[in-house]
Amino acid sequence: MSALPSSTAPEMRRPIRELPDELISQIAAGEVVERPASVIRELLDNALDAGSRQITVRLSAGGVRLISVEDDGTGLPRDELPLALRRHATSKITSLHDLETVGTMGFRGEALAAINAIAELSIQSRFVGADSAFALDGRTGELRPVARANGTTVEVRELFFATPARRKFLKTDATELAHCIEAVRRHALARPDVGFSIWHEGRLVEQWRAAATLEQRLADTLGDDFVKHSVAVSREAGPVRVTGRAGIPDAARSRADQQFFYVNGRFVRDKVLAHAVRSAYEDVLHGQRQPVYALYLEIDPARVDVNVHPTKIEVRFRDGREVHQAVRHAIEDALAAPRAGDAVAAPAEPFFKPRALPEAASWTQPAIPFASERGLGDAAAMWPAYRNESATPVALGTSDARATPAPAMPAFVPTAQAPESIAAAPEGSWPLGRALAQLQGIYILAENSQGLVIVDMHAAHERIVYERLKTQLDGASIASQPLLIPATFAATPQEVATAEACAAVLPSLGLEISPFSPRTLAVRAVPSTLADGDPVELARSVLAELANHDASTVVQRAQNELLSTMACHGAVRANRKLTIDEMNGLLRQMEATERSDQCNHGRPTWRQLSVRELDSLFMRGR
Repeated sequence: MSALPSSTAPEMRRPIRELPDELISQIAAGEVVERPASVIRELLDNALDAGSRQITVRLSAGGVRLISVEDDGTGLPRDELPLALRRHATSKITSLHDLETVGTMGFRGEALAAINAIAELSIQSRFVGADSAFALDGRTGELRPVARANGTTVEVRELFFATPARRKFLKTDATELAHCIEAVRRHALARPDVGFSIWHEGRLVEQWRAAATLEQRLADTLGDDFVKHSVAVSREAGPVRVTGRAGIPDAARSRADQQFFYVNGRFVRDKVLAHAVRSAYEDVLHGQRQPVYALYLEIDPARVDVNVHPTKIEVRFRDGREVHQAVRHAIEDALAAPRAGDAVAAPAEPFFKPRALPEAASWTQPAIPFASERGLGDAAAMWPAYRNESATPVALGTSDARATPAPAMPAFVPTAQAPESIAAAPEGSWPLGRALAQLQGIYILAENSQGLVIVDMHAAHERIVYERLKTQLDGASIASQPLLIPATFAATPQEVATAEACAAVLPSLGLEISPFSPRTLAVRAVPSTLADGDPVELARSVLAELANHDASTVVQRAQNELLSTMACHGAVRANRKLTIDEMNGLLRQMEATERSDQCNHGRPTWRQLSVRELDSLFMRGR
């Protein structure tokens, strides 16, 4: 056999050597500094830790030629300026306990040293109470007195001048500028009490003045529409507190470009938090639409590890399930309240005063004892034979063929009484108004103080039935049904470990999973409402979720899919004639039902056309 060519022959073993300081600095810089926005993020962290109330960022060529961050914080003493450029030098942690309970934005002590290794850096700072300011040149180490007010200015010029290969990976100046603005925006959302301004090539491109409230800062940075189309979130569960604003389902976007989550004031991207938010929206969001939100989680610093990534954008929680449940329930509670009341709370200013409404027909109807096919009674009770013939149905644009209901279809009757507060309210204050007519056997037209309300009757009733079934099921514990023949499956080591570690949690979910062999698990019982499903698939999903998140969401999601199907079949169908009483009953139930603004599939159930919009359609007042 011929010898290997010299080009492919194994190289001689190289001895272990310590890396030179210059190469160590370049490696650290590669971890911390990816682009100009990375430099801005680190410098803003230091400025906020210094107690700044006004921060000014000046850029040139998208931050490649110049990055200057000026603040009015406490500044640095003269003797500490040279020390600030050394690797892992910081004033923010002094012991392992400090590292485990980090309460500052920056703490790693490597940002300035890493930036100095790949750019020309200089610092001007005046410490509070000092007679003068001093400037430090990062290249030469020269320290000289300068004139400056209290605070610090850090200038970074010619980023990546020492590593031209990395500079080639930067994008255009406009793209890098956009990333820089986004980095400042993220800090501005976390600190509404601090003012921020961004200058590029001598021109002011963004400015956010110090705001008195978080809502004002959200409106300034994300726009008034964000606040208008979002709901307040506030929930405290044990050591976890979640606040902020979550966008309504109608405000969802095709891209996840308006999702901001902060943990103790630090912007993070975390899988547990992202999964919790998505699971809270899955019952009201359509398709792959992405929700918008700005959420703030406060937790004991000892219960979260922020030192898992050099850029501090990732965190690790001591109890991920606890945080997951707190976030999910906080958003679910915020989205649960129907938004129909907003139409009455903020009446529009019409061009003309609408005519007085006539007397409304009585809408009170007997409640229907809805039941599911399993464990909740006879499903036939879902449709009693009662029908109110006293009111005359009104249908617009329907032919005789369309208006005639199917003979086998039972009559529609409202499913629940409205709360006394809604029932006793005067007619003009009903959020969804008074029913006028039925259009094409599909839509209900109603009139309220704002103008015209259009309701998709099938989608609305589907949500009402769905929420009623969920309430009935939530009121009872999850009953399990033993399998006649246990379903076994080859499990991964992680699945086996999760099943053993969570043996006490699984019965509360209606599941019984036990080891059958060292590499096999057996599913011996499943929730009775899901007995017709695939037990192995359910077990795998629960174990996967339980390893990272809250496994109850898997069972809840499977149950909700079953209830959603039942509600879809039980809801009133299109092309059904409804009486005025029945239409009014449906409107009142929508006002009292959680999440009634979207159907089970995330589509809207009603839309409002204000008098002003109607006037615009017909060019009134022009």
